[in-house]
Amino acid sequence: MGDFEEERLLIQIGSYNTNLQGGTGLPQDLVDWLSPTLQVSSFLSKNPRAPDIVAIGFQELLPLHLGLSGLSHSVINERDVHIRTQIEAHAPKNESYSLVAKVVNVGVALLVYARDDTVARRVCDVQTQWTGCGPAYMGNKGAVGIRFRLSNHGSKVGEVFTFVCAHLTAHQPNLAHRIADYNHIVRTLLFSPAPSDPCQKATTMYSTSHLFFFGDLNFRVSMPSSPDSGRRPSEEALSMLTDERTRETLKEYDQLINARRNGQVFIGLREGPFWTFKCTYKYKLGEVDKYNGKRTPSWTDRIMYATYTDAPGSAEHSNISNVLYTSIPSYTTSDHKPVISMLLLPRPVSNASEGSDTLELESLPPKLQLPSTYNPTPDPLATFKRYTGRILDRIIGYIWALLTVIGAGSAVVGIFNFLCGYVAWNWWWKTPTSPPAEVT
Repeated sequence: MGDFEEERLLIQIGSYNTNLQGGTGLPQDLVDWLSPTLQVSSFLSKNPRAPDIVAIGFQELLPLHLGLSGLSHSVINERDVHIRTQIEAHAPKNESYSLVAKVVNVGVALLVYARDDTVARRVCDVQTQWTGCGPAYMGNKGAVGIRFRLSNHGSKVGEVFTFVCAHLTAHQPNLAHRIADYNHIVRTLLFSPAPSDPCQKATTMYSTSHLFFFGDLNFRVSMPSSPDSGRRPSEEALSMLTDERTRETLKEYDQLINARRNGQVFIGLREGPFWTFKCTYKYKLGEVDKYNGKRTPSWTDRIMYATYTDAPGSAEHSNISNVLYTSIPSYTTSDHKPVISMLLLPRPVSNASEGSDTLELESLPPKLQLPSTYNPTPDPLATFKRYTGRILDRIIGYIWALLTVIGAGSAVVGIFNFLCGYVAWNWWWKTPTSPPAEVT
């Protein structure tokens, strides 16, 4: 492997909506999810290469009432042990990894790992963040983020990495809600400024050198009805999944790619060719390749990225090499399929030839270049909104959890039992009692 490839960090990103299954949501080992690493290695060098950074995101991590109640820590801790064990078990040369950070809000979770022999010791300034974009800012939908700085051998301050895992509003007609969710996340998922930043104000996820945004983004394939074909849009879409050529045609009906082309969402972010694999939603449970006919098959699970050397005027090209982007069909316990991407970052600019921008990199980390028409700004009410949502999460979660306990695992049965108990109690208190008989 040449010096050029050594300097280009390899990032592995995975995302999976586990369908509210909690501890049973990942029964399979992660070899299917991690085996693409070995396939990609053959393209990068003669020797297998393990990723330098691994980021794994989950959505619908556990039953909603437990997530709202804040009882997700045991599940995310189990995930941490399982993932790290499997990463190291299948590493090409027994590489070891350290947990950079983990964060969870209701059912959205993110774990990031760094390879010990390449980057782990250079990780610093680690931050975690969360925000909700459900009703009244609740966390049933929303995002979590992890940011850290990676010191660089050729720069005093290095580069900043930001990973965001999100779960946006569902259902095909709710495109406007998904766009609003994204904009809310941009304005409320805020990080502390770098110690050397003279502004010393909270920053959005865009204030970074590299940005990775992924998760169950819930954008759907929206096909118009075609009376001539005699088939429903869902049937028409299903018929186009047979090969990559027809999927490339189908992608033109994807809500995300069209909204991004129109400048409505994901400004500055790029994506690999997602149509090279089949739609990741909605599958029949227990099936490798059978869709649920009630929904139009869609690429709901996506991985997007940007780096600071990407030109703002080139919306499709990125200096990040997307060497693999695929789904994992063998996972059958959810109606979603996991997705994975292997991304090869460009060499740090500070290691290139001297230029006018190099001096700036010596004092501040480089940041993403955005179109002049787009200036994401923090919401001044971000903290208020986040904690309003969290308080409501806990209130509703505790009540829901209590009703579930009363109903022996079913909230509906719990509500019925509660109402029956209330009626019985009310009747008992209102029933007159006979006076004691007189003793003569």
